[in-house]
Amino acid sequence: MFPGPAIRLERKGDAMARRSRVDEVVDGLFDDIVARRLLADQALPSEPELGERFDVSRVTVREAVKTLQARGVVRVESGRGSFVQPVSRWTSLSAVLAATSATGDAEAAEQLIELRRIFETGAAALAASRATPDEVDAIAADLDAMRDAHRTDDLASFVAADLSFHDRIIAASRNPFLTVMFAPLTEVLSERRAQTSRVRLIQEHAIVEHEHVLDALRDGDPEDARRAMDSHMRQTLEDLREHVLHA
Repeated sequence: MFPGPAIRLERKGDAMARRSRVDEVVDGLFDDIVARRLLADQALPSEPELGERFDVSRVTVREAVKTLQARGVVRVESGRGSFVQPVSRWTSLSAVLAATSATGDAEAAEQLIELRRIFETGAAALAASRATPDEVDAIAADLDAMRDAHRTDDLASFVAADLSFHDRIIAASRNPFLTVMFAPLTEVLSERRAQTSRVRLIQEHAIVEHEHVLDALRDGDPEDARRAMDSHMRQTLEDLREHVLHA
């Protein structure tokens, strides 16, 4: 008697199901690229082959390829097919982070710290002039939590407090662009922190460097905050090289 809403609901469900199948193809192809089963400049399998592999229609395959194309992961050449792009040409930060994190190589680990250095030194300077007393107190509480976790040898809690310390500084910068651009780093940073923070000496260095950053934030001195965060990033890179990559 009231077919309208039911029809709309069915169409919405169909669209959601189709979107889910597109995501399956996107994820499957991306996994192949990250695992280097598909190399840079290599052609993707044909639409019929991908359709058979994922048990989807050619339309679904085309939508998946368009999604990867929009992220710069693949390029489509008229009359020739679709090809994997080198990572240097990808336009999606989350895709680049996922790929470089999966490889686990030394160069990617160092590049990640370089990226953090660009983001976080500027964020610290902004936060020094914009953070409220309550925000600074919350950052200080994170540092206290790091100290407690170090004393009790609680790696998970140490990493969580460390990440929170940095996330609060980004938030206190009052720059929404920084917040959005930093967000994709969170998962990768969690994995990297767990790797490096297993070394107790690295934890000790991190606590000292965080203390200097906190002091600058409390003083409301942007340049001191920038220098303190830069020092922290330099120390992080040195610890990574000495105690993790070349240990």
